[in-house]
Amino acid sequence: MRAALWLISLFALAAAGAWLAGHNQGTVTLFLSPLRVDVSLNLAVLAFLLVVLLVVLAQKALAALLSLPKQAQRWRVQQKERAAHADLLDAMGHFMAGRFLRARKAAESVLDKEEHLREVGVELDHAVSLRSVAHIMAAEASHALQDRDRRQHHLAQAVLHAQQGQSAQRQTLTEGVQLRAARWLLDDRDAQGSLDRLKELPPASGRRMVAMRLQLKAARLAGQPAQALETAVLLAKHRAFSPSVAQSLVSRLILEWVASTHDAEGMQHVWKKLTPAQKLMPEVAAEAALRWLQLGGEPFQARQWLQAVIMPLLDTPTAWRDAVDMRFVQALEASLADTQSQDALDWLSRIERAQQALPRDPYLQFLAGMLCWRHKLWGKAQGLLSQSIKSLVEPTLRRQAWCALAELAEQRQDAEAAKNAWKQAAQTI
Repeated sequence: MRAALWLISLFALAAAGAWLAGHNQGTVTLFLSPLRVDVSLNLAVLAFLLVVLLVVLAQKALAALLSLPKQAQRWRVQQKERAAHADLLDAMGHFMAGRFLRARKAAESVLDKEEHLREVGVELDHAVSLRSVAHIMAAEASHALQDRDRRQHHLAQAVLHAQQGQSAQRQTLTEGVQLRAARWLLDDRDAQGSLDRLKELPPASGRRMVAMRLQLKAARLAGQPAQALETAVLLAKHRAFSPSVAQSLVSRLILEWVASTHDAEGMQHVWKKLTPAQKLMPEVAAEAALRWLQLGGEPFQARQWLQAVIMPLLDTPTAWRDAVDMRFVQALEASLADTQSQDALDWLSRIERAQQALPRDPYLQFLAGMLCWRHKLWGKAQGLLSQSIKSLVEPTLRRQAWCALAELAEQRQDAEAAKNAWKQAAQTI
């Protein structure tokens, strides 16, 4: 529509101009003594317009001629700037291709070209970012080449140049340098140094996914399972891992934390720090109970930790089969060794009911047999333990069952059966 209006307007102007020129009878007289020149008004206007056009064209030509040196200088600066950017891209490409020495040379070439531009008085708008990124690339290549001196030099220069930027640019570059430095220290197995670098980050930056992943690795390497567990829980909340991987990771970290305790008080402190959901993990409850008993803790406390886990399992046979393993059975059996406690008979009846509900489950046969043996129910104990040995595959449980059968045989004064049982226990590895 706009083009049509312009076309109509041009036709209208052309028609008006032709009508005015055709009906214009005016003349222009020029007195050039002793001459007199008479020309039509149309010709005079046309000549005036031509003169103006020639003056404008001449002015533009002169301006273009005078600007040639500046344009040549601008072109040379652009070529140098493009060469610096090309070297930076080459450094990234060589680094990704594993050519670390070439990558470092290309990054250092960027710095040389940018310095030459500053020497001739040209300051790029993005000079701070260019220098910082080039130093980081050179440091990355030096780290890959295990040249720590050059890496530290370029790292210090990157930090120095990053501080020269504007507020947002300075924050971004500084945080990037700190994260790269933390990763390099982690690769050097300097976990504490990596953690110190991460602590220098602002709180908001420290909660970023990449920072928390580094903190998790550094905490595990530094032998700080409590901090690693806290970080892993935060990562799981941010969906950094799939649910199954997150649960497995959290479980492993808790087990590491449990294994690092050296007294019963420390074990109790660890248990209090766990969330209710973490306490319901069978593997966590089992390892915590075993560690508690190893450190001299009361069996009653271990049973309390296991009770919240085992009660729902005993009521659901499918859940029992899926969740229980050797360590859980060991923990439960060790915590029930105290036959003089008030709840000993209650636990015996619970295990017997569960075993009757799952008569072929080797774990329940083993538990019920060991409890009957401890409560001096010799006949039941021998039958259950004999059945469990046929299905148990874990050497530890099989050895323990054979030892109990050997003692039962000695009580019956059956020397041959006792000898055979002790022999089987010794051969079970």
